[in-house]
Amino acid sequence: MTEASGPVDQHEAFVRLEREIGLLLRRSRAISARLAGELHPDLDGAAYGLLALLQDAGPLRASDLVTRLGLDKSTVSRQVASLVALGLVDRTADPVDGRAQVLTPSAEGSSRLSSIRDARRARWESDMDDWPADDVARLGDLLGRLNRLGEAREAGDTVDGDDTVDGDDTVDGDDTVEAGGS
Repeated sequence: MTEASGPVDQHEAFVRLEREIGLLLRRSRAISARLAGELHPDLDGAAYGLLALLQDAGPLRASDLVTRLGLDKSTVSRQVASLVALGLVDRTADPVDGRAQVLTPSAEGSSRLSSIRDARRARWESDMDDWPADDVARLGDLLGRLNRLGEAREAGDTVDGDDTVDGDDTVDGDDTVEAGGS
């Protein structure tokens, strides 16, 4: 049922979903470009996303960034070089393979990114202050579920109609993930 309390047509639901996600992605790209400029005037939106991933995922090799972001090596290499030159990312020897390097946000990069994220979160809270907390939590749960589906597809995993991903990760009725039985 929709808010208008009529039956939901599955095709129309997916048409609307595609339209709304497209709009969200366009806005996200514009916001990333703006946030990158706030982080450093010489930083572009793609590099902002790369720095955010490094902050969230921990030390990564450039090849990991290529895989996770779906970008080509030359693009990641350019963005990493820019982030390093601006003092926002540090390169260190990989503790497992000293021939390789891992990337982490520098103290300055981490601090600036955290400040921008805090401000963005405050803006969301202000813009959505009339939303019930349950609705905000539900939206976060559904977006997380959609992201896990996308990650599974990108990894080549099969996804069943009951949200089981290769039998290892399942989404239960509360949209929480149970990975490997933990």
